[in-house]
Amino acid sequence: MSDLSLADFFRARLRIRGRVLRTPLVESPVLSALAGTPVYLKLETVQPTGSFKLRGATNALARLAEAGCRRVVTASTGNHGRAVAHAARALGIEAAVCMSSLVPPNKIEAVRALGAQVHIAGKSQDDAQREAQRLVRDEGYAYVPPFDHPDVIAGQATIGLEIVEDLPDVEHVVVPLSGGGLFAGVALAVKRSAPAARLTGVTMERGAAMHASLAAGKPVLVDEVETLADSLGGGIGLDNGYTFSLTRELIDSVVLLDEASIARGIVHAYESERLVLEGAAAVGIAALLAGHLGDASAARGPIVLIVTGANIDMNQHRRIVGAAGEAKPETIPEAELETKREGANA
Repeated sequence: MSDLSLADFFRARLRIRGRVLRTPLVESPVLSALAGTPVYLKLETVQPTGSFKLRGATNALARLAEAGCRRVVTASTGNHGRAVAHAARALGIEAAVCMSSLVPPNKIEAVRALGAQVHIAGKSQDDAQREAQRLVRDEGYAYVPPFDHPDVIAGQATIGLEIVEDLPDVEHVVVPLSGGGLFAGVALAVKRSAPAARLTGVTMERGAAMHASLAAGKPVLVDEVETLADSLGGGIGLDNGYTFSLTRELIDSVVLLDEASIARGIVHAYESERLVLEGAAAVGIAALLAGHLGDASAARGPIVLIVTGANIDMNQHRRIVGAAGEAKPETIPEAELETKREGANA
């Protein structure tokens, strides 16, 4: 298991206190009735940047600031870049954020609004990563990884600390799965405090790099494609140093979702939970609705679904929710992705 310890997570919590919120853990009556056991939503949507990413970014940048760093760069699918920009502005650090053309425009503009330089590079997270590495090499920036770094993992682990403190008898934690920084941090914190708890990672069928890497037994490249869960896109890096091995060690099961299921999760969150969620944040709800959580329905103790972000383009959200009442759910995703393509080409 990683050298990261509970002490590292508690130090991270002290470091980010006052800059990051302790988020609510609220029971969902509708999902609890469906699962036959209490189901709680961990609402990272209330963070100042609308996403859990603020935790890891703030911890990492605070460590760099302590060492005298004044310029940072990162690669992002949107939420991490926004978190880095927010933390950098608070700490008085210059920030550059590299993103691909697949990142939704609303997320790009949110980064710019926080004063960070924005570099659009290529059509994948790997392309954005290469641009970030160029800035490190040629212009002397310090790199802040979106997931594969101990300080980022420790920041995300504070979510796990809060879960086991607020719900000591938690039996099953369901985590959106992408690069693995969130999963690794939460799993380490939960397993070390509640070792019997199960950890499930949920991701999309399209371009799921961590799932493909777990299946291959090593980090592998995947084609990044459009998906309603855009925040879960991107590779994990062939030279992945932390999150792949931690995820492989700690994960109990992986759930893959089709686009129609993700759309249903977004719609349910809005109509039944009164939450506006991006696709990546709705995957836990979607997995439960679709009956993909396996033994979760027979769980004796509570289930926690980590709800990671609210940064969906509101025009997209209105189309998804509006179409749900007019069309078969399976027709929503393809029509929505086509709308995104048309907007990007306009």
